Amino acid sequence: RYSLFYNHLKNIEESEGGLDKFTKSYKTFGVNQLADGGIYCKEWAPGAEAVFLAGDFNGWNPFSHPYKKLEYGKWELFIPAEGGCSPVPHGSKLKVVIRAQNGALLYRISPWARYVVRDEDKVNYDWVHWNPPQSYIHKHPSPKRLKSLRIYESHVGIASPEGKVASYKNFTYNVLPRIKDLGYNCVQLMAIMEHAYYASFGYQVTSFFAASSRYGTPDDLKEMIDVAHSMGITVLLDVVHSHASKNSEDGLNQFDGTDSCFFHSGYRGNHQLWDSRLFDYANWEVLRFLLSNLRMWIEDYRFDGFRFDGVTSMLYHHHGIGTGFSGDYNEYFGLHVDEDALCYLMLANHMINSLHPECITIAEDVSGMPALCRPVAEGGGGFDYRLAMAIPDKWIQIIKELKDEDWNMGNIVHTLTNRRYEEKYIAYAESHDQALVGDKTLAFRLMDAEMYTNMSVLMPLTPIIDRGIQLHKMIRLITHALGGESYLNFMGNEFGHPEWLDFPRIGNNESYHYARRQFNLTEDDLLRYKFLNAFDRDMNKLEERFGWLASPQAYVSEKHESNKVIAFERAGLIFIFNFHPYQSYVDYRVVIWPSSLTVAFRYKILLDSDAGEYGGHQRLDHNTEYFSEEYPHNYRPNSIMV
Repeated sequence: RYSLFYNHLKNIEESEGGLDKFTKSYKTFGVNQLADGGIYCKEWAPGAEAVFLAGDFNGWNPFSHPYKKLEYGKWELFIPAEGGCSPVPHGSKLKVVIRAQNGALLYRISPWARYVVRDEDKVNYDWVHWNPPQSYIHKHPSPKRLKSLRIYESHVGIASPEGKVASYKNFTYNVLPRIKDLGYNCVQLMAIMEHAYYASFGYQVTSFFAASSRYGTPDDLKEMIDVAHSMGITVLLDVVHSHASKNSEDGLNQFDGTDSCFFHSGYRGNHQLWDSRLFDYANWEVLRFLLSNLRMWIEDYRFDGFRFDGVTSMLYHHHGIGTGFSGDYNEYFGLHVDEDALCYLMLANHMINSLHPECITIAEDVSGMPALCRPVAEGGGGFDYRLAMAIPDKWIQIIKELKDEDWNMGNIVHTLTNRRYEEKYIAYAESHDQALVGDKTLAFRLMDAEMYTNMSVLMPLTPIIDRGIQLHKMIRLITHALGGESYLNFMGNEFGHPEWLDFPRIGNNESYHYARRQFNLTEDDLLRYKFLNAFDRDMNKLEERFGWLASPQAYVSEKHESNKVIAFERAGLIFIFNFHPYQSYVDYRVVIWPSSLTVAFRYKILLDSDAGEYGGHQRLDHNTEYFSEEYPHNYRPNSIMV
């Protein structure tokens, strides 16, 4: 794998003048404004017989501005300035006109288009030339690379209690302060790359270089990222390079009139489950397109890194469809692995690390591919983090299938600690996947219909609501503290957002009722959502203070099946969880980490899920001090009684 990567890198150096020049192609491809006011256009359309540019600027004459054919399927066009002014004004509509091999004229949006919009009375998007007289100027530097990542997974369009598509401006001034207050230091933005179908959650990308116009302008997004940086918040982009929308009128599909171009032709170029097109990662121009795409988002918008979606689909020719992964190495090495896709990921991470070493990359891989988060120089994939995707599945399985008294402490600990040596994992109890219609969030699984009637503090605390609130806090804390080297939460789930997430579509009469986040629920003192919100905030603040995510993996001293107790030490803190449905304990002995004591250690409670401000029963006195003893317990020489 490293040899394949190295050969690609060597070829880029020899034929393109280096990776830096190769990945700057976003500044020359598409339609670009020159310093003298002229316009330079460049496209890759290997299957085209001829290429033209048409638009408002030439009265939509499809033949007046032909491109010149270059080598390797490339085409270029230069339009001189007119009296020192651009011949293509800002805001004018454009189309690349392709004469296909069968003679048909195809009106296409450039794959490199920076801004596309859709009029309300139209189905397809239009390409709009974006060249404002004064673009947004970033005022604040990007935050330094974080040691502890606390990620708030977000979607701009649903980030409002109102039933509408919310804006970048709304996120900037209403949501970012909330994220900061909750103690998250990183926001991961979904559905930014333009996608024609809103209900696809942003995973059917049509224009890879365009920020979604349904939320506002490119400058609005730049301002949003700049304001986040002013708050010390790192901003990651959920990037989709695993597949592309099948749209041809306003997407990449059949751009040059052929079945291939950016994609594999025939069966290999189509994803059976996603009904989308699959990139040909062995193609030189596809590598140029995708690598330049990453660089554009970093350099133009100032994103601080990426969460790569659908990595499992990229890694294997079977795309993970109907395939289970047990951890056997034969599942990761063989002819079923798409080495071209893996090599692209190595190139992407190498480029990012070389040109922008402060940036972060995350892999969404369910298979457990070995060394995916090891350096490329070691033959690894080069990612910084990978998602611990088994953890949310485990919590769902436990809650769905087991009675409280049957919860297996050892199995919980195993799932939370089972990760590849020296590869960093992002732990999460639930993400957007669990919030979508057809699934249920943890809060909804735990409390279900009673969330509609019994979340008011004026109502008696029912056993279902009581159990749900307590377990919601405990599950999140143990996942945060034991599950990885980073933590992720999907917006709204921190306070147990009721119901599910469903975008407007034909099946729900185009309703926005479920395509929103009801942040206002936490601001109502009469509702119990405020308790979960406060706990999540204080949990993050405590991690910020002690940095357990950046500390070595926890030492688990107890996973007691009959007592339903889990205890572990990390970052100098002792975490103790009692999952027993009805049994509390007095004078319960737990291990402390120091092997030898010259002085007694004194411990105090820092965070208590049973505290009144978190909706608990206040059964513990926070003024109590706990002293260490040279008393052997669980094969360790020292312990305390709690």
